[in-house]
Amino acid sequence: MAGQLSFPFRQPDSSRSSRRRPGRALRSIPKMAQAVVRVPDPSLMQFEMVFPAGQPQIFVHEGARQLLERRLAAAAAEPVLLSITDNRRSMIRHSRRDGLLRVRVHHMFVDAPAAVQDALVRYVVNADREASFLVGRYINDNLHRIRATRRQRTKLLTRGEHHDLLAIFHQLNDKYFEGQVDALITWARRPVRGKDKPRKAIKLGSYSAMERLIAIHPVLDRTWVPRYFVAFVIYHEMLHHLIPPVRDNGRAALHPPIFREREKAFRLYERACAWERAHVARLLRA
Repeated sequence: MAGQLSFPFRQPDSSRSSRRRPGRALRSIPKMAQAVVRVPDPSLMQFEMVFPAGQPQIFVHEGARQLLERRLAAAAAEPVLLSITDNRRSMIRHSRRDGLLRVRVHHMFVDAPAAVQDALVRYVVNADREASFLVGRYINDNLHRIRATRRQRTKLLTRGEHHDLLAIFHQLNDKYFEGQVDALITWARRPVRGKDKPRKAIKLGSYSAMERLIAIHPVLDRTWVPRYFVAFVIYHEMLHHLIPPVRDNGRAALHPPIFREREKAFRLYERACAWERAHVARLLRA
């Protein structure tokens, strides 16, 4: 007997303009389970670091793993071998062989809430349909814990003529996110448009969950664009990296209430919004 719960949900690319409403400052959302540490793939780093072969690797709190393993064994009334993975697609796999229940689960379940772990046990041991739904919803709510599903292929250009994106990114990461944002950043390619076709809208920043990549529109690399406004656009996209979309009546809400609340934590939020309102026409012409 074998079973598998794969990753059936498409990781959305959260790409939207960076003008948003106020909210309250909130605590950062963790990128990994508290009982797991990931060694990142050096090919995704923006500076050279040397790691052991076989990336990516995860280091799991053994006590947390054994606790979940014992819960599975008690419910199954048979020996269990539990492995923790950092898979992209297959979140749960299990099979019985030679009197042993072998289970492989994504690290997001290691310190999941008790109700979720109970559902996980019921799904694995009894193929409980209701438990499967609860587990699937938990996966959908934790897409941000799944490592990027494809390598970043865009050439990263972070230093502009007037603004250094990587320097701003690191300052924001330290100040607001305790270094939790492990996304990449680059200036986006300048879109090709005819001279007789003025812009009607402009997307100042975007975030691709597939590549873990923040792209900033090059129109912001101007002397008349203040650094704090560039920082605000980057900050908005960093929130997309940490706060996944939520489903509302079957539709993905890219800016749930927690997102809008967290956005106000930016120190110059009101000033940045006022600058955008005053200069949006100039940005469209640039």
